[in-house]
Amino acid sequence: MTTTTFWILETQRTAYSLGVSPAGRLIHTYWGPKLPYREDYPIPQESREWASFNHPEQLTPEEYPAYGDYKFIDPCLKVTFPDGTRDLVLRFDHAEQDAQQLQIVLKDTHYALNVVLIYQVHPSLDLITRSIRLENQTDAPITVERVFSAQWHVPQGDGYHLSHLTGRWIDEWHLQREPIYQGIKRIESRRLTTSHHHQPWFAIDRGHADEDRGEVWFGVLEWSGNWQIAIESDIFHRTRVNIGVNDWDFALRLASGERYTTPPSTAGYTEHGFGEASRLLHDYIRTEILPHGTIPHQVLYNSWEATLFNVDVQSQGDLAEIAAAMGVELFVMDDGWFHGRSFDHAGLGDWWPNHTKFPDGLAPLIERVNGLGMDFGLWVEPEMVNPDSDLYRAHPDWVIHFPSRDRTEARNQLILNFARLDVQEYILDQMDRLLRDHRIAFIKWDMNRNVSQPGWQTEEHDPREIWIRYVEGVYRVWGILRERHPQVIWQSCSGGGGRADLGILRYADQIWVSDNTEAAARLGIQWGFSQVFPANTMEAWVTDWNQRQLSLTFRFHVSMCGALGIGGHLINWSKSDRDLAARLIALYKAIRPVVQLGDQYRLLRQTGFYAVQYLGKDRQNGVLFLFRTHAPHPTETPRLYLRGLDPNARYQIEGFDQIRSGLAWMRDGLQADLSDDFSSAVYRITRVNG
Repeated sequence: MTTTTFWILETQRTAYSLGVSPAGRLIHTYWGPKLPYREDYPIPQESREWASFNHPEQLTPEEYPAYGDYKFIDPCLKVTFPDGTRDLVLRFDHAEQDAQQLQIVLKDTHYALNVVLIYQVHPSLDLITRSIRLENQTDAPITVERVFSAQWHVPQGDGYHLSHLTGRWIDEWHLQREPIYQGIKRIESRRLTTSHHHQPWFAIDRGHADEDRGEVWFGVLEWSGNWQIAIESDIFHRTRVNIGVNDWDFALRLASGERYTTPPSTAGYTEHGFGEASRLLHDYIRTEILPHGTIPHQVLYNSWEATLFNVDVQSQGDLAEIAAAMGVELFVMDDGWFHGRSFDHAGLGDWWPNHTKFPDGLAPLIERVNGLGMDFGLWVEPEMVNPDSDLYRAHPDWVIHFPSRDRTEARNQLILNFARLDVQEYILDQMDRLLRDHRIAFIKWDMNRNVSQPGWQTEEHDPREIWIRYVEGVYRVWGILRERHPQVIWQSCSGGGGRADLGILRYADQIWVSDNTEAAARLGIQWGFSQVFPANTMEAWVTDWNQRQLSLTFRFHVSMCGALGIGGHLINWSKSDRDLAARLIALYKAIRPVVQLGDQYRLLRQTGFYAVQYLGKDRQNGVLFLFRTHAPHPTETPRLYLRGLDPNARYQIEGFDQIRSGLAWMRDGLQADLSDDFSSAVYRITRVNG
């Protein structure tokens, strides 16, 4: 077969192949370990008929199946043409490729609609990114009712298991693993954001994979709005994953000559278990997604839990004095600083300083914070508006609503319709002025409710486009602000982990993982978060939650597993606690490059115990965190087996006298002793020369 009709996408260790069948269909043929020779890869061919109820169209593994032909699988694409035709018959037209990208163009056999499949290979990361571009070349609008970003096929067979993440507010990031049965399993968000409840991530294994061993196929959707993943397994032992923008309450009116490109889906394959799958995604996020890439994040203090809405120059300045003395590098003032804001019933939308609390504006406080050697950051919630605000009184039509319904408030607020250009321009002006007029190094951008009444009064678009146009509007605002203020670090927050995804991380550098900052609960939350995201994106606060049971050391150690922050009421901390915090912050700064930018290994999660290891890319230095929560007595601390070390190099583990080879620490392990509930330990790992 010629190179124009058969493609092999190779990474360092994996391969993905597809080609055109004699009937003109684009067919998936292989995804797995890289094979030695080109002729090893299966050629595309039509499947045989299984009686009249299952024609070849049903059984052939199309790369991107549309609703049409004689097939009944869950399709990736569904459209309606102006004459009422509601199906597609796609055939290969041509392909274009260069060193970075492959584009395969499919055309409908009757209508002038192009479906362009776009592939980008990330060779060193063993990942492939896919997206779809629709091109309406007809002379009339068409209605798109579903357009997923990709269909991913795993090899034909049985015994697969699905891993995914579930949760709810203050209880996010639960890792689930379940058998894949015949039928369709859907996970999704219908909330306008990624949501606390599910994540646009999947991992599929053959039922025998663990952290270190076994085949895993995994993928994500890089999108911050409604999404869907549908895993379909059939009686013919085929399993496939559709992933893309959710088609629930969705329609896209594609005008003549108009194009639409889906958000990307990035996926990969590994033979080295779930841990390696996570590390590949971590490297991808750090090297190709994040705006500031591999810049270590500062130790921050956030004043919310200390002062709530009662902020002013004096209260914030007093906290800043203590924070600076402890070694904090970034001071963040949270809610309550802007016009009309004394509680959560008023003020959202009016983004200028509250003149009662800050009669001279924010400049005196920022100067004081900067004079203490810290940068200054601020909390905002620009997508929201309180009915009690100047903005709402001037523009009540700017919120998402159905005019015939009473407007549903949540947390006493409504959602501004970021699908509207005038809304985008207003927020751009407000945020740009705020950043232009003040020395602000960090913005925590929050969103504290989900959508209701998704109405949009528009003649240009189908109103159901709000689900994508809103997110595109948010991306536009963030993108312009990033261009104008490239030095600012942005954090994505939506009541915690309600908007955590690779789409928002193209604009934000961090994610507020959960509003739950209770350290023992955070261990499970952080374990689930690490399935997808690297430690440098995980803002983790030390707070006063459960301080009677959890020591300050334990609380710090949990937060030191990510980008360390402090959120406790420092005025109430004793001198000894502040001194201990200063020592722990100094320790964190010493290990920060390894924690934030190194490889992460999830070593242990069993009743009463967690252990996680970080190792620098050069395998010279690392750090091991060990936690005991509640384990019945007598319980022995499990033996720990390190990962990723150079087997022939020699390593010293802090607290252990022996210097041993990397292989010995990995195969024979080490025995630590945490005898008390809610205790923890940090062990630094150092390569010894000679």
